[in-house]
Amino acid sequence: MGNGTSLTTEPSESTTVRPTLFPRAGYGVLAFLMFLNALFSIFNNSLVIAVTLKNPQLRNPINIFILNLSFSDLMMSLCGTTIVIATNYHGYFFLGQRFCTFQGFAVNYFGIVSLWSLTILAYERYNVVCQPLGTLQLSIKRGYQLLGFIWIFCLFWAVVPLFGWSSYGPEGVQTSCSIAWEERSWNNYSFLIVYFLCCFFIPVLIIGFSYGNVIRSLHGLNQKVEQMGGKSSAEEEFRAVVMVLVMVVAFLICWLPYTVFALIVVIDPALNISPLAATIPTYLSKTSPVYNPIIYIFLNKQFRECAVEFLTCGQVVLAKPEEEISASVVPVECRSPCKVNQVSPV
Repeated sequence: MGNGTSLTTEPSESTTVRPTLFPRAGYGVLAFLMFLNALFSIFNNSLVIAVTLKNPQLRNPINIFILNLSFSDLMMSLCGTTIVIATNYHGYFFLGQRFCTFQGFAVNYFGIVSLWSLTILAYERYNVVCQPLGTLQLSIKRGYQLLGFIWIFCLFWAVVPLFGWSSYGPEGVQTSCSIAWEERSWNNYSFLIVYFLCCFFIPVLIIGFSYGNVIRSLHGLNQKVEQMGGKSSAEEEFRAVVMVLVMVVAFLICWLPYTVFALIVVIDPALNISPLAATIPTYLSKTSPVYNPIIYIFLNKQFRECAVEFLTCGQVVLAKPEEEISASVVPVECRSPCKVNQVSPV
């Protein structure tokens, strides 16, 4: 290569050879990191799914998006991260082009399903907190309709590269596959621009608008309480702000690098991006299934209590008896709206 980097080659399924663009020890480190990633993401999301299905009180309309998020994150780990462990161990993508296309399709599909699940979740929280009477309240039926929209809309963006609008191929250090965002062609540029408009910029705007208004509504409520002579919950407001910031920052860490690198390729096609730098977006996006359950679910008190009870087979119960008694005497008509906010930042 022009930069003087020495290359070794490994045999593939075909008669061609594939270059190793990274030191062998580097591939070993990536394989180990991806092993830890897969271990925690599969455990975390499997736990979320099992606990939610076991406890009916967790299955309210807004929490179906949490369940959908965990399922898509789990599939993303099974179809993406586990494969990357093996390919990094070998030092190249040894499974062939068809399997590369499958991995790219699966990671792309389940990744944007997770992204839009977070987006709809943010918007529904905005509806619940900011406009409880002026908008259509979330019901089980409407929740499933939104889930159908998410899966069909995201399927379109995962399928079109299979029919020639962009493509799937190896990226970075050639041990994982994704949308061929490094490809220099106007066909690929047009796809990247529309793709990241619909699958990054619009979700970011919705999430920012939703959580921004949630924080503003909470602040306005505290001011009204103070004007009426009551004691405002400044601590709760601070916790909500921190939680929202964590959500937004984690979202950007996961998806912003893809956007930046793709836009760089579109703006300056002649720019040479090193394989190691091109690998960064891939591995950052694969960390989302690890921290999504922690941020959106495990920090919720009710779910945490159910999870501890599930993991200990009922030997450890965190809920206080008085809390259980008070919960049991809540009128039936009040239970559904009260639980809508059980997994919300406020």
